[in-house]
Amino acid sequence: MTDPIADMLTRIRNGLLAGHESVDMPRSKLKVEVARILEQEGYVRSYREGEPDGKPLLTVQLKYGPAGERVISSLKRVSRPGYRVYVGSKDVPKVLGGLGINILSTSAGVMTGRDARRKGFGGEVLCDVY
Repeated sequence: MTDPIADMLTRIRNGLLAGHESVDMPRSKLKVEVARILEQEGYVRSYREGEPDGKPLLTVQLKYGPAGERVISSLKRVSRPGYRVYVGSKDVPKVLGGLGINILSTSAGVMTGRDARRKGFGGEVLCDVY
């Protein structure tokens, strides 16, 4: 697998389209941080780490609205292995005029674009969520 973050986002997208309660994926530190931000911002219910059969696993509990509508309408990978997208602290883009979030990998860790702008960090734009 050349792009584990794209794989994670695709699993979440497919799980939402299929109406699943949760999705499982191989665990990594970066994926756990992305899941933490998605939970913190209210896009997923929760996440948990485990090691069934000795393999690191990340389970993300998906979130739906009261009528069963998806909370996440778009989950898009921005920076890819063949095309990295880096931004400065003053150039962090807003998603849907501030209604969505983007997730950045900065020197201070993984954070939302809003936090990166506020703290003065730039970095690699991992994905956009709205």
